[in-house]
Amino acid sequence: MTEDTAVDTTVDGVDTAVDTRPSKIVYVAEATAHGGRDGYVTSQDGQIELKVAMPPELGGDGNGTNPEQLFAAGYSSCFHNALVLVGRRAGFDLTGSTVAAKVGIGPNKQRGYSLAVALSVSLPVLDTAIAAKLVDAAHEVCPYSNATRGNIDVAILLG
Repeated sequence: MTEDTAVDTTVDGVDTAVDTRPSKIVYVAEATAHGGRDGYVTSQDGQIELKVAMPPELGGDGNGTNPEQLFAAGYSSCFHNALVLVGRRAGFDLTGSTVAAKVGIGPNKQRGYSLAVALSVSLPVLDTAIAAKLVDAAHEVCPYSNATRGNIDVAILLG
């Protein structure tokens, strides 16, 4: 793992950056792609062995999962865990809550592709103001939110 190049984040002499890099690595996941978007992916521990295929919208046959679905699954489960954690810390039981993720892909202005994410959060037992505070706190805690902040548009819908 390499460190990113430092970026000047000072405004009027005050550092505005928040360092969200891990201070200690406690777990490393390892996966390998075979054949890109028309092949399969495996995890080092054997828990994942999935066929991947381009979705029809991108010119494929759709006979397999795709990286956007895997990203949506990872982000939704990670964000939900962060939400339950901050809820528990604040004294709330979030039983029955859910987080659904939509991950979109499309061309960008640099002749590449970029992602956009929409998270739909359901907290049926809480009033809207408390739910919004917990969602904001989860967005600060979640590793996926920290990894995407500033480079992927993430919309959070509370319903």
